[in-house]
Amino acid sequence: MRTDTGQTVYLKDYQPTPYRAPHVSLMFALHPTRTVVRATTVFEPVTGGPLKLVGDGLNLVGVEIDGKKAPASAYEATPDSFVLKTIPKGAFSLTLVTVVSPDDNTELMGLYRSNGVYCTQCEAEGYRRITYAYDRPDVLSVYDVYIVADAEGDTLLLSNGNLVKREVSGGRMTAQWHDPFPKPTYLFALVAGDLGAVSDTFTTKSGRKVALNIYVEKGKEPRATYAMDALKRSMTWDEVRFGREYDLDIFNIVAVSDFNMGAMENKGLNVFNDRYVLADPAVATDQDYSGIETVIAHEYFHNWTGNRITCRDWFQLCLKEGLTVFRDQEFTSDERSRGVKRIADVRRLRAAQFPEDASPLRHCVRPSKYDEISNLYTATVYDKGAELIRMIHTMIGEAAFRVGMDLYFFKYDGTAATIEEFIDCFPIADKAAFLTWYQEPGTPRVTVTEEFAAGTYTLTMTQTPAEGAGLKPIPVRLALLSGTEFVDPSTATITGGQVGPGHIILTDKVTISVPNQATAPVASVMRGFSAPVIIERTPDTARDLFLIAHDDDPFNIWDAAQRIALAAMRARYEGTEADEAGLAEALSALATNPDQEPAFRALTLILPTRQALIEAIGSDVDPVRIEAAHQGLSAAIGSHMKDVLERLFESPLPAPDDVSAEAAGHRALRNAALTLLTAAGDSGRAVDQAANGTTMTDRLAALGALAFANAPEADEALKSFAAAYDGEPLVLDKYFALEAMRPDDGAEARVRGLMSHPKFSLKTPNRVRSLIGAFAQNVGAFHKADGSGYRLVAEVATALDKSNPQVAARLLTSFSDVRRFDSQQREQAADVLGGVLQSATSSDVVDIARRLTAKQ
Repeated sequence: MRTDTGQTVYLKDYQPTPYRAPHVSLMFALHPTRTVVRATTVFEPVTGGPLKLVGDGLNLVGVEIDGKKAPASAYEATPDSFVLKTIPKGAFSLTLVTVVSPDDNTELMGLYRSNGVYCTQCEAEGYRRITYAYDRPDVLSVYDVYIVADAEGDTLLLSNGNLVKREVSGGRMTAQWHDPFPKPTYLFALVAGDLGAVSDTFTTKSGRKVALNIYVEKGKEPRATYAMDALKRSMTWDEVRFGREYDLDIFNIVAVSDFNMGAMENKGLNVFNDRYVLADPAVATDQDYSGIETVIAHEYFHNWTGNRITCRDWFQLCLKEGLTVFRDQEFTSDERSRGVKRIADVRRLRAAQFPEDASPLRHCVRPSKYDEISNLYTATVYDKGAELIRMIHTMIGEAAFRVGMDLYFFKYDGTAATIEEFIDCFPIADKAAFLTWYQEPGTPRVTVTEEFAAGTYTLTMTQTPAEGAGLKPIPVRLALLSGTEFVDPSTATITGGQVGPGHIILTDKVTISVPNQATAPVASVMRGFSAPVIIERTPDTARDLFLIAHDDDPFNIWDAAQRIALAAMRARYEGTEADEAGLAEALSALATNPDQEPAFRALTLILPTRQALIEAIGSDVDPVRIEAAHQGLSAAIGSHMKDVLERLFESPLPAPDDVSAEAAGHRALRNAALTLLTAAGDSGRAVDQAANGTTMTDRLAALGALAFANAPEADEALKSFAAAYDGEPLVLDKYFALEAMRPDDGAEARVRGLMSHPKFSLKTPNRVRSLIGAFAQNVGAFHKADGSGYRLVAEVATALDKSNPQVAARLLTSFSDVRRFDSQQREQAADVLGGVLQSATSSDVVDIARRLTAKQ
């Protein structure tokens, strides 16, 4: 078990290692409780001196130097460190023999067993739980791996790279793997077990034939066919869009049920949480299919942006993650709908990263320090990191961006790079200014003001930096509409900003003047959400209705509708009047517009989230009124739009086995209509669809509609659903989540009861996330004034701190939003978190609890 050391790691302290490690040979004799690991590493001196390696709870049983047993005086070893004091001249090999117990590894870091399958997870610092090493990203080694296991129990033996040989003899099976591409420890992987396979091939653009395998639990092979299709499409897309070709003879994916992350990009051997591999329409939703496509692509794209070029240190984590998220977003945009994808990405950014950026857990995209690296796998690193890459793309254009990416791949292939080295590959006007996006936390605000006098329209945009930060370059994509026509940009006078292809760079203030206008133009600002900023603009329903009717930017059309809906929801919260009938009329026009694709129309019918209302209120939030406002507006809009919604719901259903983006859009539109109808008290359709829907998408949408409307039929519908899918773990996760998020007074008691369910276990991360993680998103229940919701989550986090601290720490991040609520909630949370901090033993939990309780 890792314990808090009180050590803070600083970017400024980075130093290269005094030795290189060009080659590593690993031999594993697998056993459930006593796996023997023989690690032989070649070290080459750079500056020399003592060789200091790190471990984590290791049991060292042997040491050899250049193949000879080392005397005890030559080294010092503890479970967490190894120091070689007697150093041979020149290059030498060091062999360290350790013994680990995969069955006892509940942290799911290092080598562990999941349902009888041996599996590793080494990012960020799991390799040190296998053997002592320079466990850091900038030490790159070529690996040879030898795996030995009982032939009867372990028929599949996998590691990174290409298979050299595989033998069975005397009841034992051996496999040898060689990875010719130098990689850091965090990309090492091993999998061994009895699994089924879906296999295919892919021929690269240069004519190389690659064997593709996806390994899953036996009997579930048909559910991996979509993942295989997504993989092949990803490989083709990366060749076309970025010129990146796969480089090994084989590419393997393994799906396991117990996994702390979504997936891991180990070189040539990706390990996935099975929720991002397994799917068929009877047990997976359209959202699941989209998630599989995204995560498969993301991990494959890491082969170049993360593996071939890795990050110099963990402070550069966004270099591989933000860049690869941008790449997977672009892939999905090309494969599905660019407008719909952009809206989905910004919804996630606003729901997760913007609040994080304003919370006690806020940090820079590239932090300057950390206490526990696993706590920096955040929305800021991934989603805001992707937005920064997108800004570069916006500022220089696709052609120059591709040239810059080609230069990056050429210069840094086979190395561990930094953000500065990446930025230097692109023709950005002020690179130092752009780097401040990486170096300072917080979300800038852009205030938009407008004047119209004597036929001249003037638009002014002014930046307000985040607290403690400076001005940043902000690319603004902008259009002006006069009547129903777009204004010719050449007629405008622009002062204070730099004009680029299709955008303006705002630093302090930009003023745009357009003369000779009969009426005031309407500005479509921040088109496509061209920068991760908060726009402050005087509310104007008429302006937003005009944009909805006449703009051609999908994001800004959707955003205008969201602004009107959020204003109406806030009016309900504050007990004031709003034109809800007008909102319903606007939404009806959007939802029935045949010129828009169904997936976009569905998004316009989804009202702003409770989180969006919390952020709009800002402080002293009342969770009871939040829930009442959300449910009340949903019911009112459902009533106002009843006829339109009924027509949408009665539209033809796509075939159940059609999982295309188009079919998913049609189902989404029908189910968005169903949700509003159910909120308005018309639950008959939802009850029928929950029982008889032909896809999991439709059944789950109906159950969600009943649950979130607090419909009286919800209890029985959910009970029947759980019984029908008792043998489907991924479907049961959906059931647990729905029960946890039901907005009624019984949520906490229901969740505590479900913790005794025979299918619930704290040892299964997916199940913990689906029940406890979902409960923490239930605004009324989690933020209940008596603190009972806080105590429930804290109890689970404290229990998990002793077995899986990563999952425990992630649960605690739910408390970052408490600052928005009134003093009673804040006091309750402070008391609960204080207790967590007092009892915590892991660095993961201590780090989060300290930051949440620190004086701001």
